[in-house]
Amino acid sequence: MTLLEYRIFHTVTQQGSFARAAQILHLTPSAISHAVSSMEESCGFSLFVRGKGGVSLTRSGEALYPFIRQVLSADEALSQTIGELNGVQRGTVKIGAFNSVCMTWLPQIVNAYKKKYPGVQIQINQGTYDDVIEWIKTGAVDLGFLSMESTRDLTVRPLYRDRLMCVVPRGFRTKHAEYITPEEMRGETFVVQGDETDADVQAFLTKYHFSIRASCRVVDDLSTIAMVESGFGICILPSLILERAHGDVDTYPIEPAEYREFGVAVQNPAMMAPAVRQMLAEIEAFAAARRAETPEIYRNQ
Repeated sequence: MTLLEYRIFHTVTQQGSFARAAQILHLTPSAISHAVSSMEESCGFSLFVRGKGGVSLTRSGEALYPFIRQVLSADEALSQTIGELNGVQRGTVKIGAFNSVCMTWLPQIVNAYKKKYPGVQIQINQGTYDDVIEWIKTGAVDLGFLSMESTRDLTVRPLYRDRLMCVVPRGFRTKHAEYITPEEMRGETFVVQGDETDADVQAFLTKYHFSIRASCRVVDDLSTIAMVESGFGICILPSLILERAHGDVDTYPIEPAEYREFGVAVQNPAMMAPAVRQMLAEIEAFAAARRAETPEIYRNQ
């Protein structure tokens, strides 16, 4: 199969339509159809299921898709390297990130990066830890932010530690004015998220042998705070999200101090395109500046 056919396969898969893929690639629908038929003939099996509502991958097509993405990523890296050698900064960087990084870090990182490399396009995909892992492995993103509690078999470069905080309804009484202990939290009703988004909190609860009574389960940080504000229970969140997400609640650091540590992962560091390497350097510089603001957290690492 040719590189153009790989691009056609990828675009049809993304768009779910031969016609929309043709518009994006500036080809005729018949050319798209012919290319797909040629790919299927080369493979010896069907790649797409055709229907009135569009097209979708067959199981065989799904099995091929991650490899085709890797080929296209390698081609992008090659094109960027050639451009870099010619003094041209261009390309695309695709980033996967969880909620708190999207809200607090990426706006500043991307703005700084775009000032240096205005010709590079940035794509951001927000999702759970599980989403980011899947995107990295399939090549949907070039690099992704992950909690160190959720790395699985990926190698993650540590970037930052932020303290876990207890969020409580306004007026909730604690024994200490400036902090709360795990023992005080024991027996309280919790607002929790799924394991795929809340790995660090789940690790904390396991460490202290909490038996959770959950009044509700949500999927994002803002909903978690809203449920606490409405009196459904208390919750634990990393301090990073509390820099931007607020509500009519009180927050207390947990003593002894507990932290979430996160970093950034790439599927194949040796094959990073120049624009991705530059983005990774920008991320690491930003993280270093943030670490310098709280040196006490890292003294005893």
